[in-house]
Amino acid sequence: MKNEATNSSNDGPQGLSMLFADDERSLQELMKLELPRMGHRVTVCPDGLTAVAALEKDSFDCVLVDLDMPGMNGIEVIAKAKQLSPSTEAIVLTGKSSADTAIAALRHGAFDYLTKPCKLVEIEALLRRVQDKRELTNKYYALMHRLHSIEGAPRLIGDTPAMKQVHTMIAKVAPTDSTVLILGETGTGKELVARAVHDGSTRTAKPFVAINCGALPESLIESELFGHAKGSFTGADDHRVGLFEVASGGTIFLDEIGELPKSMQAKLLRVLESREIRRVGENKTVTVDVRVVCATHRNLEDMVADEEFREDLMYRINTFEIHLPPLRDRVDDISELAAHLLRRFRPGGKGFDHDLSTEAVDALKAHVWPGNVRELANVIEHATILCDSGPIGAEHLPQHFNRRQLTTGAKTQLGPMTLRDLEMEAIHQSLDRHTGNKPKAAEELGISLKTLYNKLNQVGTMDKSA
Repeated sequence: MKNEATNSSNDGPQGLSMLFADDERSLQELMKLELPRMGHRVTVCPDGLTAVAALEKDSFDCVLVDLDMPGMNGIEVIAKAKQLSPSTEAIVLTGKSSADTAIAALRHGAFDYLTKPCKLVEIEALLRRVQDKRELTNKYYALMHRLHSIEGAPRLIGDTPAMKQVHTMIAKVAPTDSTVLILGETGTGKELVARAVHDGSTRTAKPFVAINCGALPESLIESELFGHAKGSFTGADDHRVGLFEVASGGTIFLDEIGELPKSMQAKLLRVLESREIRRVGENKTVTVDVRVVCATHRNLEDMVADEEFREDLMYRINTFEIHLPPLRDRVDDISELAAHLLRRFRPGGKGFDHDLSTEAVDALKAHVWPGNVRELANVIEHATILCDSGPIGAEHLPQHFNRRQLTTGAKTQLGPMTLRDLEMEAIHQSLDRHTGNKPKAAEELGISLKTLYNKLNQVGTMDKSA
Protein backbone atom coordinates (compact mmCIF):
# COMPACT_ATOMS: atom_id res chain seq x y z
CA MET A 1 0.00 0.00 0.00
CA LYS A 2 1.32 3.43 -0.92
CA ASN A 3 2.23 5.65 2.06
CA GLU A 4 0.48 8.97 2.01
CA ALA A 5 0.18 11.80 4.53
CA THR A 6 -3.32 12.90 5.50
CA ASN A 7 -3.98 16.56 6.35
CA SER A 8 -6.53 18.04 8.68
CA SER A 9 -6.71 21.66 9.83
CA ASN A 10 -8.21 24.03 12.31
CA ASP A 11 -7.88 27.78 12.30
CA GLY A 12 -7.43 28.21 16.07
CA PRO A 13 -5.24 31.28 16.63
CA GLN A 14 -3.09 29.57 19.27
CA GLY A 15 -2.87 26.23 17.51
CA LEU A 16 0.34 24.46 16.52
CA SER A 17 1.28 23.18 13.09
CA MET A 18 1.89 19.52 13.93
CA LEU A 19 3.22 16.35 12.38
CA PHE A 20 2.14 13.03 13.90
CA ALA A 21 3.91 9.81 12.92
CA ASP A 22 2.97 6.33 14.18
CA ASP A 23 2.51 2.98 12.44
CA GLU A 24 -0.59 2.10 14.47
CA ARG A 25 -3.63 2.77 12.28
CA SER A 26 -5.96 3.31 15.23
CA LEU A 27 -3.71 6.06 16.62
CA GLN A 28 -3.50 7.70 13.21
CA GLU A 29 -7.27 7.93 12.98
CA LEU A 30 -7.56 9.12 16.58
CA MET A 31 -5.06 11.95 16.07
CA LYS A 32 -6.77 13.09 12.86
CA LEU A 33 -9.81 13.79 15.02
CA GLU A 34 -8.40 14.80 18.40
CA LEU A 35 -5.50 17.11 17.53
CA PRO A 36 -7.74 19.45 15.47
CA ARG A 37 -10.24 19.36 18.33
CA MET A 38 -7.47 20.71 20.55
CA GLY A 39 -7.00 23.55 18.09
CA HIS A 40 -3.99 22.25 16.16
CA ARG A 41 -3.35 21.66 12.45
CA VAL A 42 -2.06 18.15 11.88
CA THR A 43 -0.33 16.10 9.22
CA VAL A 44 -0.59 12.37 10.00
CA CYS A 45 2.05 9.95 8.69
CA PRO A 46 2.12 6.13 8.93
CA ASP A 47 5.91 5.75 9.26
CA GLY A 48 9.22 7.56 9.63
CA LEU A 49 10.05 7.78 5.92
CA THR A 50 6.74 9.49 5.15
CA ALA A 51 7.31 11.82 8.10
CA VAL A 52 10.72 12.90 6.77
CA ALA A 53 9.21 13.51 3.32
CA ALA A 54 6.58 15.75 4.96
CA LEU A 55 9.29 17.59 6.95
CA GLU A 56 11.21 18.29 3.73
CA LYS A 57 8.08 19.71 2.13
CA ASP A 58 6.59 21.79 4.98
CA SER A 59 7.67 23.35 8.28
CA PHE A 60 6.07 22.36 11.59
CA ASP A 61 5.92 23.83 15.08
CA CYS A 62 5.94 20.40 16.70
CA VAL A 63 6.41 16.75 15.75
CA LEU A 64 4.80 13.95 17.78
CA VAL A 65 6.42 10.63 16.80
CA ASP A 66 6.51 7.03 17.89
CA LEU A 67 10.00 5.76 18.72
CA ASP A 68 9.52 2.29 17.20
CA MET A 69 8.55 2.53 13.53
CA PRO A 70 9.62 0.48 10.51
CA GLY A 71 12.12 1.96 8.08
CA MET A 72 13.14 4.93 10.24
CA ASN A 73 12.72 5.24 14.00
CA GLY A 74 11.57 8.25 15.98
CA ILE A 75 15.06 9.42 16.96
CA GLU A 76 16.06 9.59 13.28
CA VAL A 77 12.90 11.57 12.49
CA ILE A 78 13.68 14.01 15.33
CA ALA A 79 17.26 14.43 14.11
CA LYS A 80 15.99 15.27 10.62
CA ALA A 81 13.36 17.66 11.98
CA LYS A 82 15.99 19.52 14.03
CA GLN A 83 18.32 19.64 11.02
CA LEU A 84 15.65 21.16 8.78
CA SER A 85 14.15 23.47 11.42
CA PRO A 86 15.99 23.80 14.77
CA SER A 87 13.02 25.63 16.32
CA THR A 88 10.68 22.65 15.77
CA GLU A 89 9.81 20.97 19.06
CA ALA A 90 9.65 17.17 19.27
CA ILE A 91 7.64 14.86 21.53
CA VAL A 92 8.17 11.09 21.48
CA LEU A 93 5.80 8.25 22.27
CA THR A 94 7.38 5.10 23.72
CA GLY A 95 6.42 1.80 25.28
CA LYS A 96 7.23 1.11 28.92
CA SER A 97 10.15 -1.11 27.94
CA SER A 98 11.76 1.70 25.90
CA ALA A 99 12.35 4.30 28.63
CA ASP A 100 16.11 4.33 27.97
CA THR A 101 15.47 5.05 24.32
CA ALA A 102 13.13 7.90 25.29
CA ILE A 103 15.86 9.44 27.42
CA ALA A 104 18.21 9.15 24.45
CA ALA A 105 15.63 11.06 22.39
CA LEU A 106 15.66 13.86 24.99
CA ARG A 107 19.41 14.08 24.59
CA HIS A 108 18.87 14.51 20.86
CA GLY A 109 16.72 17.58 21.47
CA ALA A 110 13.24 16.20 22.14
CA PHE A 111 11.03 18.48 24.24
CA ASP A 112 9.56 15.63 26.30
CA TYR A 113 8.20 12.08 26.02
CA LEU A 114 5.05 10.15 26.87
CA THR A 115 4.80 6.46 27.72
CA LYS A 116 2.17 4.37 25.94
CA PRO A 117 -0.64 3.97 26.64
CA CYS A 118 -1.13 7.66 27.39
CA LYS A 119 -4.25 9.73 27.86
CA LEU A 120 -5.42 12.50 25.56
CA VAL A 121 -5.36 14.94 28.47
CA GLU A 122 -1.64 14.19 28.90
CA ILE A 123 -0.98 14.95 25.24
CA GLU A 124 -3.06 18.12 25.46
CA ALA A 125 -1.21 19.33 28.57
CA LEU A 126 2.16 18.66 26.95
CA LEU A 127 1.21 20.51 23.78
CA ARG A 128 0.03 23.43 25.89
CA ARG A 129 3.53 23.64 27.34
CA VAL A 130 4.98 23.68 23.84
CA GLN A 131 2.62 26.54 23.01
CA ASP A 132 3.66 28.43 26.16
CA LYS A 133 7.33 28.11 25.24
CA ARG A 134 6.75 29.27 21.66
CA GLU A 135 4.60 32.18 22.84
CA LEU A 136 7.31 33.37 25.23
CA THR A 137 9.94 33.03 22.51
CA ASN A 138 7.82 34.95 20.00
CA LYS A 139 7.14 37.72 22.54
CA TYR A 140 10.85 37.99 23.20
CA TYR A 141 11.69 38.36 19.51
CA ALA A 142 8.86 40.89 19.03
CA LEU A 143 10.05 43.00 21.96
CA MET A 144 13.66 42.88 20.78
CA HIS A 145 12.61 43.90 17.25
CA ARG A 146 10.64 46.80 18.70
CA LEU A 147 13.53 47.85 20.89
CA HIS A 148 15.98 47.71 17.99
CA SER A 149 13.67 49.77 15.79
CA ILE A 150 13.41 52.48 18.47
CA GLU A 151 16.95 52.60 19.81
CA GLY A 152 18.98 50.60 17.32
CA ALA A 153 20.69 47.39 18.30
CA PRO A 154 22.26 47.63 21.75
CA ARG A 155 26.01 48.00 21.50
CA LEU A 156 29.03 48.64 23.65
CA ILE A 157 30.44 52.12 23.21
CA GLY A 158 34.00 53.07 24.00
CA ASP A 159 37.43 53.29 22.45
CA THR A 160 39.63 53.73 25.52
CA PRO A 161 42.33 51.07 26.19
CA ALA A 162 40.17 49.54 28.94
CA MET A 163 37.21 49.10 26.57
CA LYS A 164 39.41 47.86 23.72
CA GLN A 165 40.47 45.07 26.04
CA VAL A 166 36.80 44.24 26.72
CA HIS A 167 36.07 44.12 22.96
CA THR A 168 39.07 41.83 22.43
CA MET A 169 37.92 39.44 25.16
CA ILE A 170 34.40 39.32 23.72
CA ALA A 171 35.73 38.55 20.23
CA LYS A 172 37.84 35.69 21.64
CA VAL A 173 35.14 33.96 23.70
CA ALA A 174 31.96 34.67 21.70
CA PRO A 175 32.45 31.96 19.00
CA THR A 176 32.92 29.29 21.69
CA ASP A 177 30.34 27.71 23.99
CA SER A 178 32.32 28.48 27.16
CA THR A 179 30.59 29.78 30.26
CA VAL A 180 31.40 33.46 30.78
CA LEU A 181 31.53 35.47 34.01
CA ILE A 182 31.28 39.26 33.65
CA LEU A 183 32.61 41.27 36.57
CA GLY A 184 31.96 44.96 37.11
CA GLU A 185 30.31 47.55 39.30
CA THR A 186 26.58 48.18 39.20
CA GLY A 187 25.55 50.22 36.18
CA THR A 188 28.60 49.51 34.02
CA GLY A 189 26.65 47.68 31.29
CA LYS A 190 27.23 43.99 32.05
CA GLU A 191 24.09 42.94 30.18
CA LEU A 192 25.37 44.67 27.04
CA VAL A 193 28.56 42.61 27.28
CA ALA A 194 26.46 39.45 27.64
CA ARG A 195 24.41 40.41 24.57
CA ALA A 196 27.61 41.08 22.62
CA VAL A 197 28.86 37.60 23.53
CA HIS A 198 25.56 36.12 22.34
CA ASP A 199 25.48 38.18 19.14
CA GLY A 200 29.02 37.08 18.26
CA SER A 201 28.25 33.39 18.76
CA THR A 202 26.73 30.71 16.55
CA ARG A 203 23.59 31.02 18.72
CA THR A 204 22.80 34.57 17.64
CA ALA A 205 19.60 33.54 15.83
CA LYS A 206 18.30 31.88 19.00
CA PRO A 207 16.89 33.52 22.15
CA PHE A 208 18.88 35.65 24.56
CA VAL A 209 17.08 35.43 27.90
CA ALA A 210 18.15 37.62 30.82
CA ILE A 211 17.12 37.21 34.45
CA ASN A 212 18.19 39.18 37.53
CA CYS A 213 18.82 36.62 40.25
CA GLY A 214 18.47 39.23 42.96
CA ALA A 215 15.11 40.55 41.78
CA LEU A 216 13.05 37.41 42.42
CA PRO A 217 11.80 36.01 45.74
CA GLU A 218 13.63 32.86 46.80
CA SER A 219 10.35 30.94 46.69
CA LEU A 220 9.85 31.69 42.97
CA ILE A 221 13.32 31.63 41.44
CA GLU A 222 13.41 27.84 40.92
CA SER A 223 10.08 27.95 39.10
CA GLU A 224 11.27 30.89 36.96
CA LEU A 225 14.46 29.14 35.96
CA PHE A 226 13.26 25.55 35.56
CA GLY A 227 9.45 25.75 35.26
CA HIS A 228 6.83 23.88 37.26
CA ALA A 229 4.04 21.34 36.94
CA LYS A 230 0.41 22.21 37.53
CA GLY A 231 -0.48 21.94 41.21
CA SER A 232 3.15 21.62 42.35
CA PHE A 233 2.66 24.48 44.83
CA THR A 234 0.03 27.00 45.88
CA GLY A 235 -0.71 29.27 42.92
CA ALA A 236 0.63 26.84 40.30
CA ASP A 237 -2.62 26.75 38.38
CA ASP A 238 -1.02 25.56 35.14
CA HIS A 239 2.17 24.12 33.74
CA ARG A 240 4.91 26.70 33.25
CA VAL A 241 7.95 26.58 31.00
CA GLY A 242 11.12 27.75 32.74
CA LEU A 243 13.56 30.29 31.30
CA PHE A 244 16.20 27.62 30.71
CA GLU A 245 13.79 25.93 28.31
CA VAL A 246 12.81 29.24 26.71
CA ALA A 247 16.50 29.91 26.07
CA SER A 248 17.15 26.45 24.65
CA GLY A 249 19.46 26.74 21.66
CA GLY A 250 20.47 30.25 22.72
CA THR A 251 21.96 32.03 25.73
CA ILE A 252 20.69 32.57 29.26
CA PHE A 253 22.14 35.53 31.17
CA LEU A 254 22.11 35.17 34.95
CA ASP A 255 22.66 38.70 36.19
CA GLU A 256 23.74 39.29 39.79
CA ILE A 257 24.60 35.62 40.26
CA GLY A 258 26.07 36.55 43.65
CA GLU A 259 22.54 37.19 44.95
CA LEU A 260 21.40 33.63 44.17
CA PRO A 261 20.23 31.88 47.37
CA LYS A 262 22.56 29.16 48.64
CA SER A 263 19.82 26.55 48.21
CA MET A 264 19.57 27.37 44.50
CA GLN A 265 23.33 27.37 43.93
CA ALA A 266 23.52 23.57 44.27
CA LYS A 267 20.64 23.10 41.82
CA LEU A 268 22.19 25.48 39.30
CA LEU A 269 25.52 23.64 39.59
CA ARG A 270 23.80 20.36 38.76
CA VAL A 271 22.14 21.91 35.71
CA LEU A 272 25.44 23.36 34.46
CA GLU A 273 27.15 19.99 34.84
CA SER A 274 24.40 17.75 33.42
CA ARG A 275 22.63 20.16 31.03
CA GLU A 276 19.39 18.75 32.43
CA ILE A 277 16.65 20.51 34.37
CA ARG A 278 13.89 19.15 36.55
CA ARG A 279 10.70 21.17 36.72
CA VAL A 280 9.24 21.83 40.16
CA GLY A 281 6.78 19.04 40.95
CA GLU A 282 8.19 16.57 38.39
CA ASN A 283 10.67 13.70 38.74
CA LYS A 284 11.82 13.33 35.12
CA THR A 285 14.53 15.51 33.68
CA VAL A 286 14.56 17.58 30.49
CA THR A 287 17.72 18.19 28.48
CA VAL A 288 18.44 21.82 27.59
CA ASP A 289 21.01 23.22 25.20
CA VAL A 290 21.92 26.67 26.51
CA ARG A 291 25.01 28.78 26.86
CA VAL A 292 25.29 30.34 30.30
CA VAL A 293 26.65 33.83 30.87
CA CYS A 294 26.76 35.17 34.44
CA ALA A 295 27.50 38.58 35.94
CA THR A 296 28.02 40.06 39.37
CA HIS A 297 29.26 43.24 41.04
CA ARG A 298 30.34 41.28 44.12
CA ASN A 299 33.66 39.60 44.91
CA LEU A 300 32.83 35.90 44.66
CA GLU A 301 36.10 34.83 46.27
CA ASP A 302 35.24 36.87 49.37
CA MET A 303 31.75 35.36 49.34
CA VAL A 304 33.26 31.86 49.17
CA ALA A 305 35.49 32.69 52.15
CA ASP A 306 32.41 33.89 54.05
CA GLU A 307 30.53 30.71 53.01
CA GLU A 308 27.94 32.74 51.11
CA PHE A 309 28.76 31.24 47.71
CA ARG A 310 29.68 27.71 46.69
CA GLU A 311 33.31 27.34 45.66
CA ASP A 312 32.54 24.61 43.11
CA LEU A 313 29.90 26.82 41.46
CA MET A 314 32.33 29.75 41.33
CA TYR A 315 34.87 27.62 39.45
CA ARG A 316 32.12 26.28 37.18
CA ILE A 317 30.88 29.70 36.03
CA ASN A 318 34.20 31.52 35.63
CA THR A 319 35.64 29.49 32.77
CA PHE A 320 36.27 32.83 31.09
CA GLU A 321 36.20 36.17 32.92
CA ILE A 322 35.56 39.60 31.43
CA HIS A 323 36.24 42.61 33.67
CA LEU A 324 34.14 45.65 32.74
CA PRO A 325 35.78 48.91 33.90
CA PRO A 326 33.85 51.58 35.83
CA LEU A 327 33.05 54.83 34.03
CA ARG A 328 35.60 56.79 36.09
CA ASP A 329 38.35 54.65 34.49
CA ARG A 330 37.20 55.46 30.95
CA VAL A 331 36.61 59.21 31.12
CA ASP A 332 37.53 59.69 27.45
CA ASP A 333 34.48 57.59 26.47
CA ILE A 334 32.04 59.95 28.21
CA SER A 335 31.57 62.31 25.24
CA GLU A 336 30.67 59.46 22.88
CA LEU A 337 28.44 57.80 25.47
CA ALA A 338 26.65 61.08 26.18
CA ALA A 339 26.08 61.69 22.45
CA HIS A 340 24.62 58.19 22.08
CA LEU A 341 22.33 58.73 25.06
CA LEU A 342 21.20 62.11 23.70
CA ARG A 343 19.98 60.40 20.53
CA ARG A 344 18.22 57.85 22.69
CA PHE A 345 16.46 60.35 24.97
CA ARG A 346 15.85 63.16 22.46
CA PRO A 347 12.26 64.34 23.04
CA GLY A 348 10.05 63.75 20.02
CA GLY A 349 8.44 66.57 18.10
CA LYS A 350 10.88 69.35 18.99
CA GLY A 351 12.47 69.34 15.58
CA PHE A 352 16.10 69.69 16.63
CA ASP A 353 19.00 67.59 17.83
CA HIS A 354 20.52 68.46 21.18
CA ASP A 355 24.26 68.94 21.48
CA LEU A 356 26.51 69.24 24.54
CA SER A 357 28.27 72.49 25.36
CA THR A 358 31.95 72.46 26.29
CA GLU A 359 31.00 73.36 29.88
CA ALA A 360 28.59 70.42 30.09
CA VAL A 361 31.20 67.99 28.74
CA ASP A 362 33.78 69.30 31.23
CA ALA A 363 31.30 68.87 34.08
CA LEU A 364 30.51 65.31 32.99
CA LYS A 365 34.19 64.41 32.79
CA ALA A 366 34.88 65.90 36.22
CA HIS A 367 32.20 63.78 37.88
CA VAL A 368 33.13 60.64 39.84
CA TRP A 369 30.19 58.55 38.47
CA PRO A 370 29.45 56.19 41.35
CA GLY A 371 26.42 54.97 39.38
CA ASN A 372 28.48 54.48 36.21
CA VAL A 373 26.77 54.45 32.79
CA ARG A 374 23.35 54.03 34.36
CA GLU A 375 23.85 57.28 36.29
CA LEU A 376 25.08 59.00 33.11
CA ALA A 377 21.89 57.91 31.35
CA ASN A 378 19.79 59.44 34.12
CA VAL A 379 21.75 62.71 33.96
CA ILE A 380 21.40 62.97 30.17
CA GLU A 381 17.67 62.19 30.30
CA HIS A 382 17.25 64.89 32.96
CA ALA A 383 19.13 67.39 30.79
CA THR A 384 17.08 66.68 27.65
CA ILE A 385 13.90 67.37 29.61
CA LEU A 386 15.16 70.74 30.89
CA CYS A 387 16.73 71.92 27.64
CA ASP A 388 14.12 73.30 25.25
CA SER A 389 16.47 74.33 22.44
CA GLY A 390 20.12 74.79 21.63
CA PRO A 391 23.00 72.91 23.19
CA ILE A 392 22.76 71.34 26.64
CA GLY A 393 24.73 73.37 29.17
CA ALA A 394 25.99 72.71 32.67
CA GLU A 395 22.87 74.46 34.00
CA HIS A 396 20.70 71.66 32.58
CA LEU A 397 22.42 68.98 34.65
CA PRO A 398 20.71 67.74 37.86
CA GLN A 399 20.88 70.14 40.81
CA HIS A 400 22.85 67.90 43.17
CA PHE A 401 25.21 67.07 40.29
CA ASN A 402 25.69 70.77 39.42
CA ARG A 403 26.29 71.85 43.00
CA ARG A 404 28.96 69.23 43.46
CA GLN A 405 30.82 70.58 40.47
CA LEU A 406 30.65 74.07 41.99
CA THR A 407 31.84 72.83 45.36
CA THR A 408 34.70 70.67 44.12
CA GLY A 409 35.63 72.80 41.12
CA ALA A 410 35.19 76.54 41.57
CA LYS A 411 35.81 76.75 45.32
CA THR A 412 38.98 74.65 45.22
CA GLN A 413 40.30 76.92 42.52
CA LEU A 414 39.63 80.03 44.65
CA GLY A 415 41.56 78.80 47.66
CA PRO A 416 41.50 76.39 50.63
CA MET A 417 38.12 74.87 51.46
CA THR A 418 36.36 75.93 54.67
CA LEU A 419 34.98 73.48 57.23
CA ARG A 420 31.50 74.08 55.77
CA ASP A 421 32.86 73.34 52.29
CA LEU A 422 34.38 70.06 53.50
CA GLU A 423 31.08 69.15 55.15
CA MET A 424 29.14 69.86 51.97
CA GLU A 425 31.72 67.97 49.94
CA ALA A 426 31.08 64.87 52.09
CA ILE A 427 27.32 65.32 51.67
CA HIS A 428 27.51 65.67 47.89
CA GLN A 429 29.86 62.71 47.57
CA SER A 430 27.39 60.60 49.52
CA LEU A 431 24.53 61.84 47.32
CA ASP A 432 26.59 60.92 44.27
CA ARG A 433 27.22 57.43 45.57
CA HIS A 434 23.48 56.95 46.09
CA THR A 435 22.46 58.74 42.87
CA GLY A 436 20.69 61.55 44.75
CA ASN A 437 18.86 59.29 47.21
CA LYS A 438 18.73 61.52 50.32
CA PRO A 439 17.49 58.94 52.89
CA LYS A 440 20.35 56.57 51.97
CA ALA A 441 22.89 59.42 52.02
CA ALA A 442 21.68 60.54 55.47
CA GLU A 443 21.97 56.98 56.78
CA GLU A 444 25.52 56.67 55.43
CA LEU A 445 26.55 60.04 56.92
CA GLY A 446 25.06 59.17 60.30
CA ILE A 447 22.69 62.15 60.40
CA SER A 448 18.93 62.47 60.29
CA LEU A 449 17.13 63.16 57.03
CA LYS A 450 15.88 66.44 58.50
CA THR A 451 19.47 67.54 59.25
CA LEU A 452 20.51 66.69 55.71
CA TYR A 453 17.69 68.79 54.26
CA ASN A 454 18.56 71.67 56.58
CA LYS A 455 22.19 71.66 55.44
CA LEU A 456 21.22 71.51 51.77
CA ASN A 457 18.71 74.34 52.29
CA GLN A 458 21.40 76.46 53.97
CA VAL A 459 23.62 76.04 50.92
CA GLY A 460 20.70 76.90 48.65
CA THR A 461 20.07 80.14 50.62
CA MET A 462 23.76 81.06 50.47
CA ASP A 463 23.83 80.41 46.72
CA LYS A 464 20.88 82.76 46.19
CA SER A 465 22.39 85.52 48.32
CA ALA A 466 25.81 85.25 46.70
